[in-house]
Amino acid sequence: ANPGQNILIPRPGFSLYRCLGVAKGIDVRTYGLLPEKGWEANLDEMESQIDENTVAIIVNSPSNPCGSVYSRKHLEDIAAVAERNFIPIIADEIYAGIVFSSSEFHPMAAVTDTVPVLTCGGLGKRYLVPGWRMGWILIKDAKGLLGKVCDGLRSISQQILGPCSLIQGALPTIMQETPQEFFDSTIRQFEQAASFCFQQFSKNKALSPVMPSGAMYMMVGINLPMLKGIKDDVRFTELLLSEESVHCLPGQCFEFPDFFRVVLSGPLEQLAIACTRIQDFCNRHTSEKA
Repeated sequence: ANPGQNILIPRPGFSLYRCLGVAKGIDVRTYGLLPEKGWEANLDEMESQIDENTVAIIVNSPSNPCGSVYSRKHLEDIAAVAERNFIPIIADEIYAGIVFSSSEFHPMAAVTDTVPVLTCGGLGKRYLVPGWRMGWILIKDAKGLLGKVCDGLRSISQQILGPCSLIQGALPTIMQETPQEFFDSTIRQFEQAASFCFQQFSKNKALSPVMPSGAMYMMVGINLPMLKGIKDDVRFTELLLSEESVHCLPGQCFEFPDFFRVVLSGPLEQLAIACTRIQDFCNRHTSEKA
């Protein structure tokens, strides 16, 4: 994208999307995700944000911060919006494969043969090695519409420092020989943590958790009118940290106020302590009129 053009990003969504876009002079627009529908995209809002200067739609499934995993039908509906408006899709699939037993992962590139798709993936999340910074972009462009984009990606790859040659050399072995049980046990841990946290937060009237379907995160709504002296999600997380030593990111970090994000990757016994402290915090701050 060039300065003055725009891209569409999800709301809530990974904050780096906006940071990188703004740094390049790109107009960053958002389309809402619907918590009552498992964080599906609001397709009407998505299409309403598109104009002649829109150059890409970013789609993130499985999602950070929501933990949502889109069905094939919903991905097809998103692709239909892109096709009608002649816009490519950037599929952030860094959490590909981290999907709970209730859902199934579908790559965006697998649901369309007409829309160009740039898929971003990597080792960091599924293989639990975020510090290695090993990633890639896969391009599906059946009609050859992204020639200049591919040239630009090659130029960028020559300008920035990537992972060291040892990690690059080990990549084929890592991808071919990592046992399936490693992935299965990781997913079991995340799903168990998600179910536990959802059950705990659902007990408190001041909290409205949204059960995730994958990744390693959960978004939890805050019923602010029930809490005295807490005006927004930022103040909620500030007080939670200072009073209970529990750190959660406020929803405003992801452009979605009145929520906070929970990370599910810690040991279950530590998450249990955190959930208890969050419950105690909410009970202590609950208004007598609630």
